[in-house]
Amino acid sequence: MALVVPAAAEPVENATDFRLEVGGAESNVACHLAAAGHRAEWFSALGDDALGRRTLARVAEHGVATGRVRLHPHAPTGLYVKDPGAGVTYYRRGSAASLLSPEHLTGIDWGAVRILHLSGITPALSDSCRALVDAAIDAARAAGTTVSFDVNDRPALWPDRASAAEVIRDIANLADIVLVGRDEAEALWSAATAEEIRTLFPNTPHLIVKDADIEAVEFSAAGRCSVPALRVDVVESVGAGDAFAAGWLHGFLRDASPVDRIAHGHAFAARALSSTRDVPAHREHDTPTPMEGPAR
Repeated sequence: MALVVPAAAEPVENATDFRLEVGGAESNVACHLAAAGHRAEWFSALGDDALGRRTLARVAEHGVATGRVRLHPHAPTGLYVKDPGAGVTYYRRGSAASLLSPEHLTGIDWGAVRILHLSGITPALSDSCRALVDAAIDAARAAGTTVSFDVNDRPALWPDRASAAEVIRDIANLADIVLVGRDEAEALWSAATAEEIRTLFPNTPHLIVKDADIEAVEFSAAGRCSVPALRVDVVESVGAGDAFAAGWLHGFLRDASPVDRIAHGHAFAARALSSTRDVPAHREHDTPTPMEGPAR
């Protein structure tokens, strides 16, 4: 989506200077991974309008392949406004992305895809988007492609909490990698600890539970691994979860240990937390170095 954010970390109500950026869960992950030296491709739809063309160009500038992004002639590009310290406001109803469906997956060579990364936002956009997610997972699993799923719970997008809890859990149970915030799991399934969340997904090969500024825990065949979060002077928290996902996947793609996978997640998130941008500008292949230190 297109993103409007104050140039300084101040409330929208008082700000006088704004920037026009781009953002969105899956595109953020793709941009971070491309910057870290991986080949990433983003699949979505945008309006064939000024915001859509600008968004497409900006994502491509991060090194992400965008050849499969569709420009819709009539539906608009989604927009959100980031209000530092007060969350975000979305303007996305009827957006081009919400009109995606399984037929748009035609032609993907799943055998050439190592990881399919999805989030819980997409199935909440429309029934056709939910069908698209199901179809993509089926195709990926049939080809032996690893499926990564970030819960990314957005209550405003769902008709009710029960629907969100059921759909998100069903999708997560099909994934090889699941990333979830402890607070998200508590709100969706009343699971208050990492161990309780593990009981919900006992067979997930890699379950990563993020507990804000405290720690992140990974459950895998290697057992339980916990790494404290980093000390960070937070400018804006929106987008940090996507950065963590990208950092963890960066470690996974490099066959790093569980400790290093989580550490990379923390390091990527720390960079995002220090900026009002979802994807802070950085040099190509400039990968954050995991730092030591407990959370603050």
